[in-house]
Amino acid sequence: MDTETRKARASAWFRTLRDQIFTAFEAIEAESADIPVLPGAPAAPGRFQTREWTRTDATGEPGGGGTMGIMKGRVFEKVGVNISTVHGRFPDDFAKTIPGAEDDPSFFATGISLVAHMANPNVPAVHMNTRFLVTTKSWFGGGADLNPALPRAEDTADFHAAFKATCDAHGEDHWNRFSKWCESYFFIPHRNRPRGVGGIFYDYLECPDDAAFEANFAFTRAVGETFVRIFPKIVRRRMAEPWDAEARLALLRYRGLYAEFNLVYDRGTVFGLRTGGNTDAILMSLPPEARWD
Repeated sequence: MDTETRKARASAWFRTLRDQIFTAFEAIEAESADIPVLPGAPAAPGRFQTREWTRTDATGEPGGGGTMGIMKGRVFEKVGVNISTVHGRFPDDFAKTIPGAEDDPSFFATGISLVAHMANPNVPAVHMNTRFLVTTKSWFGGGADLNPALPRAEDTADFHAAFKATCDAHGEDHWNRFSKWCESYFFIPHRNRPRGVGGIFYDYLECPDDAAFEANFAFTRAVGETFVRIFPKIVRRRMAEPWDAEARLALLRYRGLYAEFNLVYDRGTVFGLRTGGNTDAILMSLPPEARWD
């Protein structure tokens, strides 16, 4: 299988997964008629609005682009689901930090990125992304992690169990490696605490041949499919629970913590900004409202 076929297959899957997530999340919004909502919440269930964007590479040539998908609804205060397929040449200093780009800074990257900030403080925020990168090497990366302001043991256990089952089906050491990697990656040193309650994080699943590509692509697809199964289950469990001003304040303060991580430490934010991506799409992970008091 040639590299162009691999690129096309990965890009097509991320678009398919995006469409599945749109459908799943809009179905939840359609069930929001009788739940407690924020003052000023939309009267009608939320629906995704999409916007295409393109980028010009640092070389001056067209560099691909993507589609932003944003929904502001009654259950989902703000959720972004973005897909992108970009290419070009890394800046020389940045190329030195990317596997396979040290001598040849040409790159291709395609992926999906999702962040959901929920209106009800009892419903956890969530992050998920998967991606395929090509330099002189090629690899998959991604993961999903749960980010509750008010952690619930049942939600954490179900989220972890779902991804453990997926990991176990694709590699005997996947869960051990990728859950620990998630814990260490989503840690905020200046606060000396984790961002959320974990999940999985993986990177550099290299594809030197067709067998490795198929195995790592299958795992990456399974990660996305697992997310579509487990997160809506958790949302439906919590979205009708009542909350008060104290719980809302806890949520807003937690969102400040979330924003700190994404602006200071997140690799995806750095990658997008350093490669001339769409700023609005890159920063869609930021919450609609947060507090630091």
